[in-house]
Amino acid sequence: MLQPIVHYGTHFLLPLVIALLFYKANWKIAYLTMVAGILIDLDHLLATPIFDSGRCSIGYHPLHSGFTILFYIFLLVPKKSRLVALGLVIHIIADILDCLFM
Repeated sequence: MLQPIVHYGTHFLLPLVIALLFYKANWKIAYLTMVAGILIDLDHLLATPIFDSGRCSIGYHPLHSGFTILFYIFLLVPKKSRLVALGLVIHIIADILDCLFM
């Protein structure tokens, strides 16, 4: 019961908190940019079945692999890619939490 709240709370509330705290002037754009990180879930379309509630995304799907996660972390460094990277890293954190609750 708590798993969906934590998972989707991390996906949608954590970016909102970060946007409001650190991007006050442009919080809406910052928020939407970070929430767009959910688009990496398109790699679920490559899996059979597409959705499996008992499957951990981390390490299973291509955009959730160790290499891509490391790439997302490196994207935090340049200011130009930071918001996108924050969205991707927050997405990975949400998925890690999801795996822990399984």
